[in-house]
Amino acid sequence: MVSAGNIISSVFCQACLAIVIIILSSGVPAQAAELKNGPAHQVKIGYLVTDNKSTAAVNGAELAIRKANKAGNSCGFRFSLIVKSMEGPWGTGSKQAVRLIFDDKVWALSGSHDGRNAHIVEQAATKTQVVFISSWSADPTLSQAFVPWFFNSVPNDLQQAEALIQEICSTGNPGKIAIIYNEDYDSRLALSSLARQITARGLPDVIEFRYEDYNRNAGQLLDQLILNKPGCIILFCTPAVSHELFLKIKQSGMSQPLYGSVFILNEDLLTADQLRDFNHSLMIPSGSWSAAKSNSFINEYRQAFGKDPGMVAAYAYDGMNVLIEAIIKAGSSDREKIQKALEEIKHKGITGTFSFDEMGNREEKIAITRVRDGLPLPPTR
Repeated sequence: MVSAGNIISSVFCQACLAIVIIILSSGVPAQAAELKNGPAHQVKIGYLVTDNKSTAAVNGAELAIRKANKAGNSCGFRFSLIVKSMEGPWGTGSKQAVRLIFDDKVWALSGSHDGRNAHIVEQAATKTQVVFISSWSADPTLSQAFVPWFFNSVPNDLQQAEALIQEICSTGNPGKIAIIYNEDYDSRLALSSLARQITARGLPDVIEFRYEDYNRNAGQLLDQLILNKPGCIILFCTPAVSHELFLKIKQSGMSQPLYGSVFILNEDLLTADQLRDFNHSLMIPSGSWSAAKSNSFINEYRQAFGKDPGMVAAYAYDGMNVLIEAIIKAGSSDREKIQKALEEIKHKGITGTFSFDEMGNREEKIAITRVRDGLPLPPTR
């Protein structure tokens, strides 16, 4: 299963690179010189989202921009966010990234999107040597190309899988592990990463359920879960499917621990009431969130946008703050200086402490925590 996933990811990356090369070769120089971005105090940051419904990420990033401009900095930089949607035919993300780099002349890229779109943005950033911080995709293959311009502000699937299995095994004999997954790209990668951890731990009792085999009869899936008596259940499904299954499992009276990926808690795809349904029962991998910073962020977000933030907004906010700090430290639009500043950064955000390894992965110990109102516990409010 892991080998197949790696092959799929490799083929996909090659296809992404081909698209980006074609776009960048169409009358546009492959390597950009020092960015000429007008007056030194104007700093444009490109932000890519999956579609126009992705408001939480834009809000989180925009809040970070507003706070940075209000606080000021020694460089006299004033930041602005240029948002582009990747909605449309496959490959739209490459075109939008190229437009941000060459037409809008952004100093760096960030974004909140799935693994497929993150790959094509990464390839555009690599070809032009523009820093790219991903603030939502957990695809571990993004860093496996050893691209020095790529950084991930979220724990990837391998890091999340390690935390999940460590927690499950800490109880002694975990019994059978039931995994329910969707057939989409991100769910398959999460499953593949977990399979590597299960194999490394020598855990043979794993039961996999592909949701698509039961989507017309979820009751049959529930019957299979009850029949197999797993020691725990892991949800690697889309937010809507995970919410549906979570409710059915709880209503059935099953008391097994329920785990899931961070990315179930997407406030753009689930309502506030749906997120509250998970309260104190769903457990996810999480860094060491700061209670004080989280409470402050929640209050500021409410005041700015009239609603509570979730995981998407939180990671977008932290990722943007890290990027802003690196640009200020670099003191110019020089791409290598911004990259170097990110390599050396030590930043305390609301989702935990930020530093990056040599592959651009976030370095932080991940633990399992319960959730409340779409965010990990703590913070206390």
